[in-house]
Amino acid sequence: MSSSIRGLRRTDLTHGIVQVSLDLKNLDDGLRMAAIAVEAGADWLEIGTPLVMAEGTRAVRALRKEYPDHPLVADLKIMDGGYGEAAMFADAGADAVVVMGRAHDATVERVCEAGEKFGLLVMGDDMGADDRAAEGRRLEDLGVGMVLHHIGHDHRSVNKHLGLSPLTDLPAIVAATTVPVQAVGGLSIDQAVSCPTIGAGVVVFGAPLAIDDETSFTIPEGDLPRVLGDAIARVHATPVAAV
Repeated sequence: MSSSIRGLRRTDLTHGIVQVSLDLKNLDDGLRMAAIAVEAGADWLEIGTPLVMAEGTRAVRALRKEYPDHPLVADLKIMDGGYGEAAMFADAGADAVVVMGRAHDATVERVCEAGEKFGLLVMGDDMGADDRAAEGRRLEDLGVGMVLHHIGHDHRSVNKHLGLSPLTDLPAIVAATTVPVQAVGGLSIDQAVSCPTIGAGVVVFGAPLAIDDETSFTIPEGDLPRVLGDAIARVHATPVAAV
């Protein structure tokens, strides 16, 4: 495991840091995308849900071998069996795991217990919550070390006319919590770069850069290294607002 990010505090984030999600369907593509991301300056690597589903702990072990110093986030979207699933991925070399806020309180607490034992940062995902600020407070009270504010792909797709965006509730979530916050789900590069100015200092670049369509998880051709490098540099240059 790399140097621990478990104890990361919001005040530690003076400028934005970047997590690149490997939203791909096989390990070869995941490793290729990781190489592009690291070369572009990514701080953290996320084993996105498609890659976790396709390759499991094998993907974590392979990325840990290639990138021993980069924090690895396993987007498991844990709903039950929290302690065991978190422990399994900690053993493989993950530094952080994601638990869903829609899970029972006991599951969130069990993931946090595993986080404490194995040195994991536990990220609580608020996807599907009716009151996002209240959900952020609940997740922090249950012990998560970061709140992940998430507007899901399907939710956005069936509600295109509503203009759903994580930026809508982000200021209220940041104000309601003290742990670090990140926002994901349909953000443009410019919108993602703006997140630190709202107080959400961990910026995620993921599916829009990696998914051609909903059923084809492939690395896009073209100018990805330059586009990603420019975006990461902009995030690194953006101060995180004190809230």
